[in-house]
Amino acid sequence: MGITPTDQQLLSKIATNDGHAENSPYFDGWKAYDSDPFHPTKNPNGVIQMGLAENQLCFDLIEEWIRKHPDASICSTEGVHNFRNIANFQDYHGLPEFRNAVAKFMERARGGNATFDPEKIVMSGGATGAAETISFCLADPGDAFLIPTPYYPGFDRDLRWRTGTQLVPVACDSSNNFKITIPALTAAYDKAVKANIRIKGLLINNPSNPLGTVLDRDTLRSLLRFTNEKNIHLVCDEIYAASVFGQPNFVSIAELVEEEKWCNRDLIHILYSLSKDLGLPGFRVGILYSYNEYVVSCARKMSSFGLVSTQTQHLIAKMLSDDDFVKSFLAESKKRLARRHRIMRMGMAQVGIGSLRSNAGLFIWMDLRRLLKERSFDGEMELWHLIINDVKLNVSPGSAFHCSEPGWFRVCLSNMDDRTMEVALRRIGKFVRKSTKVEEDEMKNRRWQNNLRLSFSSRRFEEICTTPCLMSPHSPVPHSPLVRAMT
Repeated sequence: MGITPTDQQLLSKIATNDGHAENSPYFDGWKAYDSDPFHPTKNPNGVIQMGLAENQLCFDLIEEWIRKHPDASICSTEGVHNFRNIANFQDYHGLPEFRNAVAKFMERARGGNATFDPEKIVMSGGATGAAETISFCLADPGDAFLIPTPYYPGFDRDLRWRTGTQLVPVACDSSNNFKITIPALTAAYDKAVKANIRIKGLLINNPSNPLGTVLDRDTLRSLLRFTNEKNIHLVCDEIYAASVFGQPNFVSIAELVEEEKWCNRDLIHILYSLSKDLGLPGFRVGILYSYNEYVVSCARKMSSFGLVSTQTQHLIAKMLSDDDFVKSFLAESKKRLARRHRIMRMGMAQVGIGSLRSNAGLFIWMDLRRLLKERSFDGEMELWHLIINDVKLNVSPGSAFHCSEPGWFRVCLSNMDDRTMEVALRRIGKFVRKSTKVEEDEMKNRRWQNNLRLSFSSRRFEEICTTPCLMSPHSPVPHSPLVRAMT
């Protein structure tokens, strides 16, 4: 239901503005799926959801653990003895056992290459809450964060909507596989300064959503040096840290903090969540980890508006304290993600669809530039509408991620079962073959028309050369130099 002008007068500007970005193609795709969701038997021609980055590949492992540990839930016969303690009010620091378990899991998710202090952990209602909290802590309305493109569309909502801060894009393109460079970073920073925009930090998503790539150690070190020199914050969203399933290995900013003694730790902050690596987005477990004690103190007070329920904390603490389970889960998750990623890429490659080489995340950055009728963002949207409405696949257009080039799309691969994946790949193949045939037919038709014109021109030229009456200077047909030379 839309908001009328009268409603806008009654409500606040924050409540009624477009800062949520709900009207972007990214969210429009979700709406298309919600109105016509695919089901293998009840609605086989419905829209398949490939625009939601959820990891549903390892639910069976978590379900098995829960069956074996019923005492982890206060809503079970085995765990009800903890009900009163957990149901009573808890302060916003979080249960000590919860913070200890999360800190240990964050270490395991990074291969044991970094350590985390439970006292520096601030919980929030999902990564969305963590991102907004750090924005509130570091910036005032009108201040800005640099952010490389393409980037997760939700950042427009998470960091800007209620805080009043800005995001300044750092343009990256396919010429170097969308890698961030210091020249591009410097150009964006200088441009913002000239526009009297105060830059408070750099936000990076590593591993990247939507690219599915990781930053190497040298690049991370150069970004750390840049932010230190500019005396601005470095905020690292590492929500996919344990969803890296191939080489090169993931390098956390926490590793560099321990290695590079020259860096200012007070400027470094990490965003994390259990939504992707553990596949529990509905649990709304977000984490802000800061090396700055003042940020930790302020963020804890702000977390009062989005705490994780103690029932959830209790269950998560039990699960993540099981070392054998965590070890086997992380290993199996990587294996299943690698398999699904391989199947998706091979399926697309068989019909001539390319993609950015990647080794992380729950998606593929798909290259459909050759299917654009025109190389523009209008052409991209035309193709996207065709894929949504005719092919019935919800993939997300690159423009929703602020990509600098039209024709790139993010396609998610871990939020469906194998049968649905097969259906999706068949639809993609059928669409590409049909589009390629149309393109080939159009090319053949253009060649035929060109040959026809050449044929007519050749015949006309022969007539000119062989018919005396047409050799007259008074002929209405334009004369070529050759014709004139013959007269």
